[in-house]
Amino acid sequence: MKKILAMLSIVSFLVSCVKNDRHIVVPAVVPNAQKAETKVIYPNNIIGAIEPIYILPMKSAFYARIDTGATTSSIDVENLKHFERDGEAWVSFDIINAASKEAHHFEKPVLKRVKIKRIEQEEYRVKVLMDVKFGGKKIKTEFTLAERSDFDYQGLVGRNILTGRYIVDTSLSHTLK
Repeated sequence: MKKILAMLSIVSFLVSCVKNDRHIVVPAVVPNAQKAETKVIYPNNIIGAIEPIYILPMKSAFYARIDTGATTSSIDVENLKHFERDGEAWVSFDIINAASKEAHHFEKPVLKRVKIKRIEQEEYRVKVLMDVKFGGKKIKTEFTLAERSDFDYQGLVGRNILTGRYIVDTSLSHTLK
């Protein structure tokens, strides 16, 4: 009897809505319905915690951690050597993509030496200008050179690349091509 009264009250409510020209959306249950797969499309300027970066002129990208707390981006190098050219401080180094094994030798003038504050100790690194491609944009920006073999990623993208270009959503990764 209660079910019949409930059904009658719902029907009378719907009839009154139709008479008063109200629009009602009534949810329906579809038995055995497959759950639809949805793909969320984010704007091009929203990136995740891990993204690919190309160090030009290298052809293969490697993944870098996105770090909004870092002022300057950093890259893993090998065979770092200091030398002097025309009275100026220079460095030579190799970048080897761990995934593709692509390697490239660089020689760059030193912009300056910077002190990096770490939890355990302070560290000094050289800073150089590098050409990179990040999110389809070619950028000439500063990188500190570091031995990052203890880290999970060969690069760290800091605010010098992010500011004014990207918004970071740490729940995402690999959003760029």
